[in-house]
Amino acid sequence: MVQLLKFSFVILLALGCGSSSHPLPQGALSGLVPQPQSVTTGGEDVGGRGFRCDGSLTVSWPEGWGMKAVRDWLDGSGLDVLQTAQGDAPGRIAWIRSNRPLGLEGYVLRIESDRVVIEAEDEEGAFRGWTTLRQILPPRCEQGCPRGFELPAVQIEDHAYLAHRGLLLDCCRHFMQPAFVKRIIDAIALQKMNVLHWHLTEDQGWRLPIQAYPKLTEVGGFRTEADGTEHGGFYTREEVRDIVEYAAERHIQVIPEIELPGHCRAALAAYPWLGCSGEEMDVPNNWGVFKDVYCAGSDTTMRFLKAVMDEVCDLFPSEVIHIGGDEVPKVRWASCESCQRRMAEEGIANEAELQTWFVNEIGNHLASKGRRIMGWDEILEGGLPKGAMVQSWRGMEGAIEATHQGTDAVVSPTSHCYLDYPLRSTDLKEVHGFIPVPDAAKGHRGSIVGGECNMWTERAPQDEVMGKVFPRATGLAEVLWSGPQITQLEGAYDGFLDRLDALSRRWAEMGLQPGLEGVPVRVEVLPSTLGKVRVVVHPNLRNVGGMVSFEPSTNEAAQPLGKVGDTLVVAGRGTLVVDVVIRGRRTAVAERFPLAGHAGAHQTLDLAFEPSSAYTGGGMQALADGRLGSSDFRDGAWQAVQGEDLTCTLDLGESLPIERLSTHLYLYQDAWIFMPSKVEWSVSIDGQTFEPLATQAPWGDALLPNPNQTVIPVNLSAKGVRVRHVRMRLVNPGPCPEWHAAATEPTWLFADELVVEVAH
Repeated sequence: MVQLLKFSFVILLALGCGSSSHPLPQGALSGLVPQPQSVTTGGEDVGGRGFRCDGSLTVSWPEGWGMKAVRDWLDGSGLDVLQTAQGDAPGRIAWIRSNRPLGLEGYVLRIESDRVVIEAEDEEGAFRGWTTLRQILPPRCEQGCPRGFELPAVQIEDHAYLAHRGLLLDCCRHFMQPAFVKRIIDAIALQKMNVLHWHLTEDQGWRLPIQAYPKLTEVGGFRTEADGTEHGGFYTREEVRDIVEYAAERHIQVIPEIELPGHCRAALAAYPWLGCSGEEMDVPNNWGVFKDVYCAGSDTTMRFLKAVMDEVCDLFPSEVIHIGGDEVPKVRWASCESCQRRMAEEGIANEAELQTWFVNEIGNHLASKGRRIMGWDEILEGGLPKGAMVQSWRGMEGAIEATHQGTDAVVSPTSHCYLDYPLRSTDLKEVHGFIPVPDAAKGHRGSIVGGECNMWTERAPQDEVMGKVFPRATGLAEVLWSGPQITQLEGAYDGFLDRLDALSRRWAEMGLQPGLEGVPVRVEVLPSTLGKVRVVVHPNLRNVGGMVSFEPSTNEAAQPLGKVGDTLVVAGRGTLVVDVVIRGRRTAVAERFPLAGHAGAHQTLDLAFEPSSAYTGGGMQALADGRLGSSDFRDGAWQAVQGEDLTCTLDLGESLPIERLSTHLYLYQDAWIFMPSKVEWSVSIDGQTFEPLATQAPWGDALLPNPNQTVIPVNLSAKGVRVRHVRMRLVNPGPCPEWHAAATEPTWLFADELVVEVAH
């Protein structure tokens, strides 16, 4: 019986492959990711019995198809492989050139009892077919299968939904070794991705060798960290060429990103004359947006950038060169005589148009070399530079606008595609549910040609990158290859997870250790008796369990409490620790939830402000729900307001002798999160008349330039004052100060909990 699967998938057991005196490793169709467009299994029309290899193979492909990555894999498989030339007898595994259209990067894979055939129009489609065949081979073949293998009979017809399917790898904030970059290339190639967007220049490091300007790497390639250690590195020209060639063998195009006009502090540290001020500066060791950018009024700076691009074109054959163009403060240009003179000479109305002029200068230079620029969606703000592609990251609006203006766009919105974001912000299910081509972008002169997932590395050194990229990048790979006709079907995500489980066995053989698909557990905090809260740890993912303990903030030993699913009681302040177990096996994951069982937890709370919809902290009770904030202000426990005071009043339900009041504040000035100018505490018996208790501002120089992310505790000893109502007012400090990149913009206040401890 023949089963034809169109835009759906089921997990199949490996089919038997003929008589045998000994069993061979069984291949299977259960781990195909991305999901092919069409799969036909079983029956005589696809060969009936499966394919059997006893350790020797002949393979063949058309003349002119190099297939080096395939040859390298076969050479490492332990199989006795004989490659036959075109015109000789076709191999038992044979690639053939198709004389019919098969679609974008299309192929047909047919596994029969006596042969395996991959039909494709070109070598790129042939490689995509090989990728599917490799996923059908037994996972242990990744380590070698010299005795051979058996494969199920199947016919697969497949092609890509979108042409541009990529991963951005930021090697500037943290340097990545060349061998690691190749491992990333191997991993994304297995998921049929075809672009490595290689981020090579930034404020915090310049990684690309430029012969005309050696200080870019000698000086700009290294920074001194806050603890005095040095971080850095750069690639040699030989390493760059080797990586580009390695990627090309796997039909992955490497698109370099050379940031301009902003995100260039490393270049300014090497050559201060590139900026408007000419001041000497260090390569920064902190993140954010910096005022110092390339001087748009300097002919010398423009000659520098064109010379850099000449060498970039020499190293990278890609048609597209990414020039960044995002997050460019204009304050230096506004006060720079050279920039203002340029604007007057060119008839430029404002600094936003000056940026467009700047980008056009570089774009025209690259166009003369047969190249095309791509920039982040900010390049639309002063008018679309001629011929530019747009990469939309601040939502989908930039991509939609680009299509309306008649140019191509690549989508990578923060909502679905930023893999540096924690799982609580963007998990695998959200990525897999992404719709890359909205209706508003259809039917225009321009089009959305693909998408990328972005791996920025401010807080991800090399050893953390793989676990952040996978499996989420695999979800986007399926979205971009298989298309919404597959990924948007009911039950599609559950089917994807089943196939991902099978693919994970191959990853294990490849030495690839993915992260989790989402936050494994969530904590529900419920009312209890005075000074305590009840807690239930719920599984968020399939097959999740684990033991739960509590680490008191008093540095006492951790207290075992129970397991996932139990109702537990927590008294006092500390951290709930969940040692995550998946499918009965311990993992290295320990989820931590700061908590406080206190007298005010789950008592009546009134807010004199409207919390930001982006940072509710869990709702109107967030400042008295027993949950404390972590070092990540996006963790869901922090509540925030922008441009106004944060004031709340807590009714304890009865008059109590309070011992201490406290809260935590968040400081991250690069994200416009500041300390309040002061904290005012007041108390009341009747809820009508409030008496001032104290006013605090213990953070001293916190309003001076200091972009580090910090959780700042605020504690007040109350010495047994008997009250029923407690009011906390965080006074907004006003707009961002003059020294700030966002000067005059309203600041944010973040708080986690109003904790009330009573005398015993």
